Amino acid sequence: MKAADAALAVFVMAVWGLNFPLAKFALAELPPIFSMALRFALVAVLLLPFVKAPRGDMKAIALLGFTLGGLHFSSMFTGLSGLDAGMAAIASQAQVPFAALLSAVFLKDYPGWRRWLGMGLAFFGIWLASGEPRVGGAPFYVALVLFASFMWAVANFQFKALAHVDGFALNAYSALWSVIFQLGFSVALETGQLAALTSASPAAFAALAYQAIMVTIVTYWIWYRLIRRHPVNVVMPFTLLVPVFGVLSGVAIMDDPLGWRTIAGGLATITGVAILVLRRPADVGGDSTSKMS
Repeated sequence: MKAADAALAVFVMAVWGLNFPLAKFALAELPPIFSMALRFALVAVLLLPFVKAPRGDMKAIALLGFTLGGLHFSSMFTGLSGLDAGMAAIASQAQVPFAALLSAVFLKDYPGWRRWLGMGLAFFGIWLASGEPRVGGAPFYVALVLFASFMWAVANFQFKALAHVDGFALNAYSALWSVIFQLGFSVALETGQLAALTSASPAAFAALAYQAIMVTIVTYWIWYRLIRRHPVNVVMPFTLLVPVFGVLSGVAIMDDPLGWRTIAGGLATITGVAILVLRRPADVGGDSTSKMS
């Protein structure tokens, strides 16, 4: 990988990691699922005028919108609303061992002892970090982030089936379907949406704009290009930086405490995920179509 592409990959990870504390500004004033509906509504408004509708794939994209927007993002950011940014960033890494488990079940890609070790270390690290005193009273929120990570792993299988769809079109129409499902969940599970919207501060709207423009549009476009240019086993290790940026930015921006369990749990999780993503080329193959979202 050229230095320029490596710098772009690090930039993407920094944007994704920084998203954890910045999202807290919106979550402090807006119901979490409703805030996600606003985020994806902005994505749809910005992208839909410039893309063609992938009509033959609309049912699959609608299902992706349910998995990704309705279940993953709704659960992830509801969980984040009750956790430190760093803890949420660490727990979100469960998506990698979940993906390995799903591959074993559906693709018959049975893990050897190295990947079992990686999965065990990753889950142990999340368990260790979640034992922090400030997190101990919020197991429900940790469980939501873990569920969101599982749904992200499921969504990756859907991404593979939609690899032929233009990235911007996929983002635009999956965002549109996400809004529909998120608004439905918000109406069923949350209250005070309109009052929160009319009283929200500029900081909350700036956080939503960051999520919609920087995270969902700009960095996904960069990530798709990197994935197409380079083998997965070259690009995926950069994702190990997401919890690092998430924890450090949470400490710097939100003044999150950094206890020994967070540090030790984060290191164990990163080590476990590293074992899973830093696989030998023979294990990974030349597949360069996988996508992150």
